[in-house]
Amino acid sequence: MTDPIPTPASSSRRPALIATDVDGTLLDEAEKVTPRTRAAVRAAVADGTQFILATGRPPRWIRPVVDALGFAPMAVCANGAVIYDPAQDRVVSARMLSVETLAALAELTARVLPGAGLAVERIGERAHDAATPQFVSSPGYEHAWLNPDNTEVSIEDLLSTPAIKLLIRQSGAASGDMAAELAKHLNGEGDITYSTNNGLVEIVPRGISKATGVRQLAEPLGITDAGVIAFGDMPNDVPMLTHAGLGVAMGNAHPEAVAAANEVTAPNTDDGVARVLERWWS
Repeated sequence: MTDPIPTPASSSRRPALIATDVDGTLLDEAEKVTPRTRAAVRAAVADGTQFILATGRPPRWIRPVVDALGFAPMAVCANGAVIYDPAQDRVVSARMLSVETLAALAELTARVLPGAGLAVERIGERAHDAATPQFVSSPGYEHAWLNPDNTEVSIEDLLSTPAIKLLIRQSGAASGDMAAELAKHLNGEGDITYSTNNGLVEIVPRGISKATGVRQLAEPLGITDAGVIAFGDMPNDVPMLTHAGLGVAMGNAHPEAVAAANEVTAPNTDDGVARVLERWWS
């Protein structure tokens, strides 16, 4: 097994695996990978270190990141529910919320957050599967980002098929407040997290997180949690930051991510990921 990652003060031995969030972490404010960050990542990969993406994004939103990096790393998508191989455009594995669980979560949301909209992410065998409408929303769902690629259906249709995650949207609300209220009543139906403060929370299958996705890719390589360095900025990164041998929060990170991390680097707008990786690869 790989030795634990030492702190910079104690040693200079390199990590065995780098796991990084995408939005607010690897990407800058223009949603680009800067030349400095790209160079640091590619130097690590050239030296034999494993590199994976760990994101809330679905597989169909991975291609721009791959193009920006110039290579196609494995990706933990949908907050751990999906393992995706962009080099082969193949969904390696997917964990689902069952139809019964979706129905229970919809009833809970209507009771606890009346008026909130629902959407689900479904998955096919590839990132873009024409046979599977992937982002499906209920009537009147207010999107938290520009240019959504959704299909609007009835609430009955939305709940009729297993999904990799449920999105709950309440315009004008704080995501943290929504998550706290839902958590009081969740009763093991799933795990709740969020990656934006803009009135959007997400529920994935119970026991699933970015940390479980990273482990799924690391263990066959003989890499333990101690051999992982992880970067993140939001509450959906907390399990990954907590379990990594070295968890690094961005300078722009949510307080929960900062509290979970071993250290804080510069913001994503100032090459925070690169500044840490350059300890080993400069």
